[in-house]
Amino acid sequence: MFHIGHLNLLENARARCDYLIVGVNSDELVEIYKQRKAVVPFNERIRIVEALRAVDEAIRIDTLDKERLWHIKPFDLLFIGDDWKGQERWNETERVMLSHGVKTIYLPYTTGTTSTILREKLIGED
Repeated sequence: MFHIGHLNLLENARARCDYLIVGVNSDELVEIYKQRKAVVPFNERIRIVEALRAVDEAIRIDTLDKERLWHIKPFDLLFIGDDWKGQERWNETERVMLSHGVKTIYLPYTTGTTSTILREKLIGED
């Protein structure tokens, strides 16, 4: 679910690039890695992201593999929240993407609001 932390991340990313492409996870991908259905359907989520001033282009994402995404739509910078920094998956992603000339930039994570917290408040899920 889109929240202020996402907006902060996107605005921060936009300030560091000339053209911001934002990947919006498909409902199927959300279900695979979150192991639950998306509350807001993909078509609505991508429309929300496309409407943001900070976003130049929004694309559907069906994989967490950033290298595969780069082969589909090349990019120079990869932005992610700094709450992922140091995790094995992101250390490996950073190394692989650097081999393609892509720099990974960790942006400040907004504390206090997460999709999980919102989901719990709205629909009472853990």
